[in-house]
Amino acid sequence: MENEKSNDVLHIVMFPFFAFGHISPFVQLANKLSSHGVKVSFFTASGNASRVKSMLNSAPTTHIVPLTLPQVEGLPPGAESTAELTPLTAELLKVALDQMQPQIKSLLSHFKPHFVLFDFAQEWLPKMAEELGIKTVFYSVFVALSTAFLTCPARVPQPKNYPTLEDMKKPPPGFPQTFVTSVKTFEARDFLYIFKSFHGGPTVYDRVLSGLEGCSAILAKTCSQMEGPYIEYVKSQFNKPVFLAGPVVPNPPSGKLEERWATWLNKFEDGTVIYCSFGSETFLNDNQIKELALGLEQTGLPFFLVLNFPANVDVPAELKRALPEGFLERVKDKGIIHSGWVQQQHILAHSSVGCYVCHSGFSSVIEALVNDCQVVMLPQKGDQFLNAKLVSRDMKAGVEVNRRDEDGYFVKEDIKEAVEMVMVEVDKQPGKLIRENQKKWKEFLLNKDIQCKFIEDLVNEMTAMAKVSSN
Repeated sequence: MENEKSNDVLHIVMFPFFAFGHISPFVQLANKLSSHGVKVSFFTASGNASRVKSMLNSAPTTHIVPLTLPQVEGLPPGAESTAELTPLTAELLKVALDQMQPQIKSLLSHFKPHFVLFDFAQEWLPKMAEELGIKTVFYSVFVALSTAFLTCPARVPQPKNYPTLEDMKKPPPGFPQTFVTSVKTFEARDFLYIFKSFHGGPTVYDRVLSGLEGCSAILAKTCSQMEGPYIEYVKSQFNKPVFLAGPVVPNPPSGKLEERWATWLNKFEDGTVIYCSFGSETFLNDNQIKELALGLEQTGLPFFLVLNFPANVDVPAELKRALPEGFLERVKDKGIIHSGWVQQQHILAHSSVGCYVCHSGFSSVIEALVNDCQVVMLPQKGDQFLNAKLVSRDMKAGVEVNRRDEDGYFVKEDIKEAVEMVMVEVDKQPGKLIRENQKKWKEFLLNKDIQCKFIEDLVNEMTAMAKVSSN
């Protein structure tokens, strides 16, 4: 591969962590950048390459660089993304990544890109790239609120003196005055994960902080319209350039919705169906499934419920055990329960779908907002809790399901109440305001000029930085 630094083509290496929740935002950004003439080399484990290829635009300036994962004790051979692993064994992917440094150094020496866009787990990359004369950009696939609340220096003022559960309920010192003033006990307990060490490696917090402090610039998948105060706080905490990619709105899906789903959805009036899904790597327990199913049933509205389970389980047996007795028979005319992959973007775009109950992964929220879908959020882990607060409290464009403080427990009435707020009580507050704001954000996200300018500005800023470093 020729050294692209000799000409004006901006060459970027994209290097996400081996989880599709991270790979997908990197792919979406790669597609936007390549359409603006940027050359992209996409690093991923060879086992993920075919799926990444199906997601990437086939531009002549974009190519995939397959990486070889080293053998790590306890990591099953051929398992190269978190989708194939339990949360505990997935931690071994970070061990594998750490052992890949010589391989990455050799590839970067060969490609000599202007920039490497890297993820939270590769905190060793800035130093390595600097030795090779390559700039690094920490690309945070999380909202700026997540960085501001969880992984800024103010969160741990003394090295290794990690916060307590009570500390994590409150924002760090200097946090901006916004609607996000506290979190619940069960959410704070989940956040403590970032301060745990696995297999003797650095904690997530230490990895993230090293990456953010060591990189040439920070890139956030957000915009000031959505997160102005949090972006400014991140800038003040790190004192370095913070580039904004904008929300990186996905392109409309190609192809048609599968016939069986289109036929079923076509039976219902516009905007009446609830679509409910928690992604491919979030699994509800039996009690959550029961209360969710009963809550959807009690709305009286038609619904399409996607329930996924860990690999290698007997799905029909799981569904039989988890769903309430007699449920499938009662809802057979107006409810679908499905396990496995579905064309989510196509479903959300269908005219009969009017509500999306989800785990509030931010890409999923954006997919809902660009359609005529009201967002009902039931976050399950990590940054999802903060996404839900951003959307419900700051943007006022969705509703979060009410839950018990201590353990996050919810009942069917909580689901029914949240859905009805935006689907039934449309002339009452706060449902009326939420629906109005959903419409405003939809217009903003679908404004091609605005969204295109985010990417143009990013390319210009990176080009300017690359030129400064080459002079």
